[in-house]
Amino acid sequence: MKFSCEKALLQSAINTASRAVASKSSIPALEGLLLEARNGYLTVSGYNMQLGIRSRFQANITEDGELVLNARLFGDIIRKMPDDMIVFSSDDKLMVSVACGDADFHILGLNAADFPDLPDVEDDYTCTVRQDILKAMIGGTSFAVSTNESRIVHTGSLFEIGDGMLTIVSVDGFRLALRREKYEKLEGGAFTFVAPGSALNEVEKICSDSEDGAMVILGSRHVQFEVGETQLICRRLEGDFLDYKNAIPRQNPIVLTADKRALMSSIDRVSVVISDKMKSPIRCIFGDGSVKLSARTGNGDAKDSCPIAGNGNDLEIGFNNRYLMDALRYASADEVKIELNSGITPAIIVPTEGEENFLYMVLPVRLKAE
Repeated sequence: MKFSCEKALLQSAINTASRAVASKSSIPALEGLLLEARNGYLTVSGYNMQLGIRSRFQANITEDGELVLNARLFGDIIRKMPDDMIVFSSDDKLMVSVACGDADFHILGLNAADFPDLPDVEDDYTCTVRQDILKAMIGGTSFAVSTNESRIVHTGSLFEIGDGMLTIVSVDGFRLALRREKYEKLEGGAFTFVAPGSALNEVEKICSDSEDGAMVILGSRHVQFEVGETQLICRRLEGDFLDYKNAIPRQNPIVLTADKRALMSSIDRVSVVISDKMKSPIRCIFGDGSVKLSARTGNGDAKDSCPIAGNGNDLEIGFNNRYLMDALRYASADEVKIELNSGITPAIIVPTEGEENFLYMVLPVRLKAE
C-alpha cells in the first residue's frame, strides 16, 4: 500500500476513528485502526465490537492495499509530524514507512484479515436531519441517559421518527429529557429505535454546527449515522422503553413563567453550600411573583429569591439542584414555562411560546420538616 496525503486530513480521520478503538483487548487488531486505500480514497476504521467508526477522505493512492496499525502509536506519530504532506508505504511483510519532511518512522503493522468486519446496515429506513439540529438534540437529552445497567434499554435514548418530526427521549428514573425537531427527508416510512448513550455522545462530536445533512439509517440489529464522509455504527438496545407519553403529567393547575438565566443564577448561588459530601435538596416555595430558594447542609445555609410570572400558591417542593440546573441549562429558550401540581409530583419545563421543541421533567425530592 502506498499513498500520500495532507497531515491534517489524516490526523482528523485518525482522531475520529480512534474513538471506537478498544483500549485493551485480547485481540490486538481491535487496539488498532484499519487503513484501506482504494479508488482514490483512504478509509480509516476503528471497531470495539460495540461501536464502529469509519472515516474516509481523498488521497493520492499509488498502490491499493489494507493493513492494521496500533491506534495509539500511529496517532502519536502523525500528531508529532510537521504540517506537510505525509508519505506512507508498506511492504509484503507489513513493514510500514511513514515520512513527512525530515521525519521518518518505520513500524510494523498487522494483517487486515485479523480486523473484524464492521456490521452491514440495511438502508430500508432512513432519515435525513441537519447536523446542527441533530447535534443540539443529542446534547440536549444525553445528560438524562441512565447509568443503571439493570435497565439496559434506558442507558440509551429513544428515537421516534415520523409525521415530519424527529423526537429523542432520555430518562434515568429521576428526570426526563425530550427534544423534538423537523427532519428534512424520510425514506421507508416511520421508524423507532433506542441507541446507546455512549454511541450518541460520539455522534454529537462528529456532527458539526453546519446545515449539512446527517443520515440516520435503521437496520435489523444496528443503527448507522452518516455525517459527511464519516459513518458510525452501533448496536440497537432491545427492551421496553418507558411509555413517556403517559408518564408526563400535563394537566397541571400551576403554570409559571421564569427567565431561565435568572433562575439558574439563583439555583447556582443557593447550591454553594451543597457538595458531594454535604448533600441537600433545594427547597423551593413558589409564591405570587417570586420563588424563594433555600438549602441547608453542614456547610451552612443559603437563601435567595427569583422573580417569576404567576402565582404558585406558596407551593413548597424540593429538587436535586443539579437535575433542576441541567433541565434549565439545556432548555433552548430564554424564557421557560414551569408546570406544577403538588409537592410530590414532577415539574414540567417547556417553552413559553411556539412549538414544544423541548420538554424536561424533574421529579421532586422529599423535604424534611424545617
